[in-house]
Amino acid sequence: MRVLVPDLSDFRALTVPSVELAFYRRGDVPPGEADGVVLWLTDTGTRDALLKVPGLRWLLTLTAGIDHVQGVLPPGVHLFNANALHDRAVAVHVVTGMLAAMRGLHRFRDAQREGHWLKVFPPESNLHTLDGLKVVLWGYGHIGRIVDDLLAPFGMITYAINSRTEPDLLEYRLREADWVVLLLPSTEQTRGIVNAELLNKLKPGAWLSNQGRGNLIVTDDLLAALDSGHLGGAVLDVTDPEPLPDGHPLFAQENVIVTPHIASTTTDLLKRGAAYTRNFLLDLTQGREPDGLVAADRVY
Repeated sequence: MRVLVPDLSDFRALTVPSVELAFYRRGDVPPGEADGVVLWLTDTGTRDALLKVPGLRWLLTLTAGIDHVQGVLPPGVHLFNANALHDRAVAVHVVTGMLAAMRGLHRFRDAQREGHWLKVFPPESNLHTLDGLKVVLWGYGHIGRIVDDLLAPFGMITYAINSRTEPDLLEYRLREADWVVLLLPSTEQTRGIVNAELLNKLKPGAWLSNQGRGNLIVTDDLLAALDSGHLGGAVLDVTDPEPLPDGHPLFAQENVIVTPHIASTTTDLLKRGAAYTRNFLLDLTQGREPDGLVAADRVY
């Protein structure tokens, strides 16, 4: 089996019985046929070239999201993603953002940068624990389930919703939520799903957390809900546009915490990505179906 993988040191060190590894770089795809491609950390042009490799039977994208290959994957090529590579890091990021927001850490950091001691007094402090708050996990796959487990010790009341949730129940859950956590992919059905109409249904003071895709939210509508005071705030690891240009209004929002699409990033990510690839290839060569096969009827 010949497989194209990223030209990175951790991948160069891989050895898998019965597998010939060939290494691609941005703008440089090895010639010849290949049974599979491990797609990661490359540009659109190189991706397109990899998808045109003769003999291609499967593609493993070492990402949780698949929107970057939807619509361009050749017919008959099986698609696998790597939820297990990222799910725990993203879940930890979700919970970290919620804790930081409820304890006002962003406000104290801003005051620290300005060089002054921020005085707060109850009940005006607006500091909370997570105990008793209601959180809606919108998208209940690998990440959602881990978030659910991580939140349990903090006493939150969690509700999971997805594309099969009855519309009346979905609206009811959103109206009573203190937090709405978006863990959805970008699809025709989800792009712009958080718009002015939906934001107005959230109760005053609710917080929004997005670790799905930036275009789930209509940014202008989010800014309007923040400026009006209707929303308590937002924690955003993904945005629309992305990256945010310098001086974008979201940066100036006191009650918004923005991170640059790094929810799944850890110092050992490349090492873990190579190990995930090796296990995937071992499954294939030993006649087992690897985890992560993306089905056409996948539910979020």
